Parts: sequence; C-alpha cells; structure tokens
Amino acid sequence: MINVDEDTFGELVESALASIPDGLRKMMRNVAVAVEDIGASPNLLGLYHGVPLTARTTSYAGVLPDQITIYRLPILRHCQTLDDVVRQVRTTVVHEVAHHFGISDERLHELGAY
Repeated sequence: MINVDEDTFGELVESALASIPDGLRKMMRNVAVAVEDIGASPNLLGLYHGVPLTARTTSYAGVLPDQITIYRLPILRHCQTLDDVVRQVRTTVVHEVAHHFGISDERLHELGAY
C-alpha cells in the first residue's frame, strides 16, 4: 500500500473533478464532494448518495445537497504507485459523478468504465 497524505489526496480528487469536461461539470447541481478515510465497507472506493439529475422533477427543492464521498484508504490499499492512485482516484470520481447523472453501475460496466 502506498501512503498519500490527506491534503495530497484531496488535491488529486480536485484534479479529477477539474478533468471532467466543462459542459458536464457545469451541469452538476446541488452536489458536494468529500474525502473520508473509510466508509461502511473496507473495500468501498466511493459512494454517491442523493437524487440523480435524471430523477429530479419540478418538485425537487429544499433538499440537502447530494453527496459524493471518495474513500482514501481503500483506494490506497488497491494501489502500488502514485500513478496508480491518480488513475484510481480519477476513475472513482468519474464513476460517482456518473451516478449523479443517473448512469447505473450496469450501464457503466456496459460502457467499459470499470
């Protein structure tokens, strides 16, 4: 397992978010992104919790932001090098953002996204 401190890992997450094309990034609505060390499962790399954009109706109002959480320690356990971490962070961020846009795990798998 490689060691990447919290600040550096946070910068990698920010960089992965910045790599999302402007048109898509501008469409992200009412979503917060956070980094935590570990989630409910020790193997969970990221998690989207909220109402996907495709499921929002005109009555969608006054709700807390959706939450994308990226889990640092499980990602680090899966990686051997800093380059591996950079790739895995980007893959995980894009995967969770895809859920925000209403894309299922099944569809991501069909697209070869993981």
